[in-house]
Amino acid sequence: MIKVYCYSRCTTCKKALKWLDEKNVEYQLADIKEDHPDEKTIRELHKKSGLPLKRFFNTSGQLYREMGLSKKLADMSEDEMYKLLASDGMMVKRPLLINGDKVLTGFKEAEWEEMI
Repeated sequence: MIKVYCYSRCTTCKKALKWLDEKNVEYQLADIKEDHPDEKTIRELHKKSGLPLKRFFNTSGQLYREMGLSKKLADMSEDEMYKLLASDGMMVKRPLLINGDKVLTGFKEAEWEEMI
């Protein structure tokens, strides 16, 4: 079963869910703010994704900007980044799509089409 972490007020998430619905794809929805992935899960998702860990950060989010993370991430260890991502769901890039051993951050139709 596909799992999608979203935030209800995120327009990109709404667009992604609409796309899934139009394709008649069944999925389990998780609220990234209320039910965000813990550190162990973030580590597993990162490993499965093959993506750089920085791609898991919601770089356009208010929290990211307030903390000045664009200047701090380069000097952080992976452990520090994992802890930060697990500390608040709003820190994580969304939507976060999990399909078995495949993981994507953000919504790009072509990537999602290929994965589903």
